[in-house]
Amino acid sequence: MKKSFLLLFIFCTFFSCTKELKFEQKKFEKKINFGDAASTEISIDVPVAAGAPVVSDSINKALFLVMKEIVYVGEKPFTALNYPDLEKAFINSYQEFKKENKEELGWNAKITGQISYESDALLNIELNHYTFTGGAHGYGGKRSLIFDVETGKSIANKNLFINEKAFKIKAESKFRKKYKIASNASINSTDFMFENEKFQLPQTYFFTKKGFLLYYNVYEIA
Repeated sequence: MKKSFLLLFIFCTFFSCTKELKFEQKKFEKKINFGDAASTEISIDVPVAAGAPVVSDSINKALFLVMKEIVYVGEKPFTALNYPDLEKAFINSYQEFKKENKEELGWNAKITGQISYESDALLNIELNHYTFTGGAHGYGGKRSLIFDVETGKSIANKNLFINEKAFKIKAESKFRKKYKIASNASINSTDFMFENEKFQLPQTYFFTKKGFLLYYNVYEIA
């Protein structure tokens, strides 16, 4: 009886902690004008977890690591430990680059995050991002971060499926139907660019109220 009570107490305590998890939307911005009509700016607007320390810390760390990947510039990753420092590192990278490239246009980065789906089991954060760090054009896309609500740990794509092979077959059938590609035709017959002309699952998934969304970013298949 004592053991049962102890287990129940631990479960209830842990469950109450996870229920304390909450989010606050926070925005970080930094802009520098260089006097030659070029300016560099970065804007990060994301949900920051609070409460349930272990869970929220895990979510915030994972989210920040993805942010560092998105605004990564140069040969070495930024060593920033928080959002203001990350923005400062982005601005400094431009300043260093411009010393050797006087005609370089200003850089910019914009990342907006929001909670796109939440249930008792999982949390899905959607990131919309765009960066321009020189060249002919910038790059934009979406990133999806899926978390276990009880632990705050990220759920890897491969762990979303009980049987990924069976899911892939179903997904290809849906894909062909949507884009009117006959089952006996090449998957690239309507100008898609699947590698080796074989259907592949995307790198990005979203849970939505309507169902499970497969999202292909720019250049992934077209």
